[in-house]
Amino acid sequence: MVVSDLSSAPCASASSRAHPKARPGYGKRSVPAQRPHHDGDFALLPERERHIAGYVDALPDGAAMDIKSLARSQPLYGQMAIGSALRALGVAGHLRHVRCLSSENGGQVRWVTRTFWSRTARDNEWWNAFLTAEERDPAPQEAAEAAEAAATSAPEVPASAPVPAQPLVTTVPQQRTAEPEPVPVPELEVTDGRPSPAFLALAHLGRTDSRLALSAADCAALEQMAAEWFARGVDTDYLTHALTAGLPASVDSPFGFVRRRLRDKLPPRLPAASPTAPGTPVRRLMVECTECGAPGRPEAFRDGLCRPCREPGPA
Repeated sequence: MVVSDLSSAPCASASSRAHPKARPGYGKRSVPAQRPHHDGDFALLPERERHIAGYVDALPDGAAMDIKSLARSQPLYGQMAIGSALRALGVAGHLRHVRCLSSENGGQVRWVTRTFWSRTARDNEWWNAFLTAEERDPAPQEAAEAAEAAATSAPEVPASAPVPAQPLVTTVPQQRTAEPEPVPVPELEVTDGRPSPAFLALAHLGRTDSRLALSAADCAALEQMAAEWFARGVDTDYLTHALTAGLPASVDSPFGFVRRRLRDKLPPRLPAASPTAPGTPVRRLMVECTECGAPGRPEAFRDGLCRPCREPGPA
């Protein structure tokens, strides 16, 4: 009797407590005007998609939506099955992967990847209208992002953090070795010899997907190309997603494959946070193909897929 009552949604809500949160600005975003949850949600979907949909629906906004996190947090399906299920849910009208332009303190801009989720299946016209409105008025999402960032940053300062230097000097005056250590501090701030963010992002590609495992020499050779991405306002998550999205079944030369993607998918250089010329539209949002990750305008996609993915040519 208990076994017959098992369904995807109850399992998802139980296991979603251990699911990781995405970095502020990334992750799941529920669309407005959601109908209340009921037992018949996703009943028309196949079993695998029904389970994944129930799991994602139970996650809070801001939860990580990358394939690796979803596969790690639930035991029934691996990364390939999760990727196929997300593609099917996009075709069914439940989600869209979107790159959004986000501003940070100091006027710096960056691209973040969000997954907009709808419990109710929506058609292409609804998604196009919603994403167009979202691009024109991103204020609600930016407010949610700011609250998310504040909630995330608050626990990072422990309440029991020691007061710098003073307790050490007053309680143990003889132990002058516990006082300032001038050698490490300047080196950490100026040049500590650690790998650059670009090098580390390349080195971790193999852990994200073994088909793109690079050697230390490969990472060093490609480091400058990856650094140019960071100079254009993207971060590690964006770079990793762009390099690993829509991989072929096998990659004969990870070095050559990554080098080509670093060159071909180099994002545009964003203007500084200064007033643009009158009448010049600022692109703040691009939809990502749920199959290959290619970005584009909302109207260029049908069922969450770009034209090459929904109309593949002859093999």
